Amino acid sequence: MSNYEHLMKLDGDADKIVARYPQSGSALLPLLHLVQSEEGYVSPAGIEYCADKLGLSTAEVSAVSTFYTMYKRRPVGDYHVGVCTNTLCAVMGGDAIFATLKEHLGVGNDETTEDGRVTLEHIECNAACDYAPVMTVNWEFLDDMNPDKAVRVVDELRAGKEVHSSRGPALCTFKQAERILAGFEDTREGAVAGGGAGGHATLAGLLVSQGRTPTGPALTTEASE
Repeated sequence: MSNYEHLMKLDGDADKIVARYPQSGSALLPLLHLVQSEEGYVSPAGIEYCADKLGLSTAEVSAVSTFYTMYKRRPVGDYHVGVCTNTLCAVMGGDAIFATLKEHLGVGNDETTEDGRVTLEHIECNAACDYAPVMTVNWEFLDDMNPDKAVRVVDELRAGKEVHSSRGPALCTFKQAERILAGFEDTREGAVAGGGAGGHATLAGLLVSQGRTPTGPALTTEASE
């Protein structure tokens, strides 16, 4: 008997994912996201489920799930808060944001608050350097952050308040985000495929190269004052 009977409720969605690909093994990445949408991480049962579903060995599934940092080895809180601490974000204040959140939440890197609401992790570059320092919540961008704004965001999330990303809809839970990443429709109001446009700061280099002066609210934000 398998250890994943409780995951068989995912069979219908899993079959839809597999049907998108000419070779079933290609469905592994979105299928892992589907498992996380149910379990909150890639559990041992989830690894076995994916392996049997795709005709792979558990070693093959484990190799993939431990290679990519978006697949988690232990349960994640309702809100995965990632603070970019790569070079530019760190210089612009990312290190200070991360240190503040660690102290405020009482957790270390890749740890979850006792109430299960927030998991904190320092993350690598998210290709949003024009809005440094950047924080993500369940992979949604929060641009031009500072320590005070970061604390306010996590406090509001823990209190059950609605918080919006810088570029789109209200933030959803980790499990809801994982279902979207598995390839299912994002039905949130204001959701935009691809996360929405960056805005003025993204175009600043182009404008300078054309001899024009970059202007716009994204270049004079509260976080950069």
